[in-house]
Amino acid sequence: MPLLSDFMDPGSSFFDLLRQSRSDLLPQMQIKLEGLSQAETRELKESPHGTTILALRYRDGAIIAGDRRATEGFQISSRRIEKVFKADDHSAIAIAGVAGPCIEMAKLFEVELSHYEKLEGVTLSLEGKANKLSQMVKANLPMAMQGLVVIPIFVGYDVRGGRGKIFKYDVTGGRYEETDYYATGSGGKDARSTMKKLYRSGLTEEEAIAVGLEALIDAAEEDVGTGGPDFVRGVFPTVKLAVMTGLQDVPEARIREICQAIIDRRREVERGA
Repeated sequence: MPLLSDFMDPGSSFFDLLRQSRSDLLPQMQIKLEGLSQAETRELKESPHGTTILALRYRDGAIIAGDRRATEGFQISSRRIEKVFKADDHSAIAIAGVAGPCIEMAKLFEVELSHYEKLEGVTLSLEGKANKLSQMVKANLPMAMQGLVVIPIFVGYDVRGGRGKIFKYDVTGGRYEETDYYATGSGGKDARSTMKKLYRSGLTEEEAIAVGLEALIDAAEEDVGTGGPDFVRGVFPTVKLAVMTGLQDVPEARIREICQAIIDRRREVERGA
């Protein structure tokens, strides 16, 4: 089956190309809730959910992080799920919500940006990338209305402006820029409370990573759907940095070391009390 007809002009958007010619390939079109029984619909809505993700700005850019736990109803469905994905060389996306559509949207967004760059010969501006993601979240609204919600956080380094930026979204595709920090998901409120106490402008890279990890640890203590650092299984949160030189992964060994330092400090405080 040809992907394009003679009358279609999707421009440089891969997402629009699929929507016009093969909408059945889009993530939100692969699940049909009509005609399902109540039990089947409930089971579908209890698909694995990603939980807590966060982002914050610091002196050299922005960090984005997420825990590794996915829940299915009141059970843990995965302890090693990835919620933070590379979008392109200077940006990343983290997604909370139903795991399957979340991962598909993150991968489709990466293809969307790559497709644009190959056709136009230039990369989208950071604002343009944020708007593209907004369109994709809005297209998922019919599924969100039936419980299959996808909520992303998008961060990137604005090469033109010389600083990191954070964008949050609602289920309708509304896009809002955050100036300092943000967290969402089942433990988002607890993570935001911690960042509110610890965040300050001009954080160094090490300090920003520590603030983000401490926020995830606090969220894990208060929210059953959020997974903290697991030293027994060797499972730790995912952290990426969006800086001028490009997107960077924080090594697991470094994350483990910072998490251990946070826990050791808290133990010392408890002993002193």
